[in-house]
Amino acid sequence: MEELFLAGRLLVGGFYLLSAFHHFTDLESLARYAGSLGVPFPTAAVAVAGLLLAIAGVTLILGIYPDIGIAALVLFFVPVTVVMHGFWADRDPAMRQVDLVNFGKNVALLGASLMFAAVPRPWAYSLERRAHMPVKMPV
Repeated sequence: MEELFLAGRLLVGGFYLLSAFHHFTDLESLARYAGSLGVPFPTAAVAVAGLLLAIAGVTLILGIYPDIGIAALVLFFVPVTVVMHGFWADRDPAMRQVDLVNFGKNVALLGASLMFAAVPRPWAYSLERRAHMPVKMPV
């Protein structure tokens, strides 16, 4: 089971890293689209979104401070899902369908991300385990 959890971490974390890469390599076009939806400071917003995705990907893949990565995903998914994929406001049926799919995908990914918080740490095959790092703050 530990190997399956590692495989899942690699796949999900890799997806977030790929998405972060896309945010940085297509910054201008993504910012233009975000701006068209009324996002303030769209270039900065897209860059911050890419940074949040990169943090999440690294923490999940390496298994180091995953709570920070989970928090980054919440900070990413909540505003992005509501602002960028507001299917309820779409007049074009094709765009409504695209946004509905992306809205649902983001909600599902947010739910899956939150489940990582329930997995006891240190995770198998993680830097926290390998480095014998404390995973809880002393009280």
